[in-house]
Amino acid sequence: MELIKKNAQIKLAEQGRDLLREKMDALIQEFFHIMVSVSKSREELETAAIIAQRSLCVAEAVDDLTALKSASFATKRSLTLDIRGKNIMGVPVPLVERKTVTKSVLERGYSMIGTSGRIDETAERYEAALDLIIGLAETETSLRRLGDEIQMNRRRVNALEQVLIPELKKQAKYIKIAIEEREREDLYRLKKVKKILERRRNATKKQPTSVGAA
Repeated sequence: MELIKKNAQIKLAEQGRDLLREKMDALIQEFFHIMVSVSKSREELETAAIIAQRSLCVAEAVDDLTALKSASFATKRSLTLDIRGKNIMGVPVPLVERKTVTKSVLERGYSMIGTSGRIDETAERYEAALDLIIGLAETETSLRRLGDEIQMNRRRVNALEQVLIPELKKQAKYIKIAIEEREREDLYRLKKVKKILERRRNATKKQPTSVGAA
């Protein structure tokens, strides 16, 4: 019964290992899929940041710095994001509702009379960069959590494959050897008993039969 129990545990552990491997393979595929998106978003953000910085430098060089600072303070406000969650192969990842940060000139809060088109362009460039930052934050967080899950699954697979399953097989082998040893001992005892019974039977046959007087 103990050997049957160990074999069942080995089978269950191997099934768990195989399922974890399948999950890890699916997570790795999703990880590389998101990584491509992250790499592309980073390149876009780098380009957008360079363009925005160039626009700011032009505005600082040409326009009145006081007007530029006033415009920046006027547009300075908090940003509210609607963040929900979703699951990728059982891994919770954030999902940011895409609300564009880009505003019209009237929505930015500064006076159109005291500012130039260069300041408007600078604000538009940085708003576009902020849109990319929000999207990148979502995908990078998803990528990080998937990476953590992959590492955890890899540790579980290694623990099953290198520790638990070999130990269970070792225990099952020990039990099997003990059972085989016991069977050999039982067989030896049976043979010994059989020989004793045969000797007694033969001894009984050889005893002389007494004949009564006529």
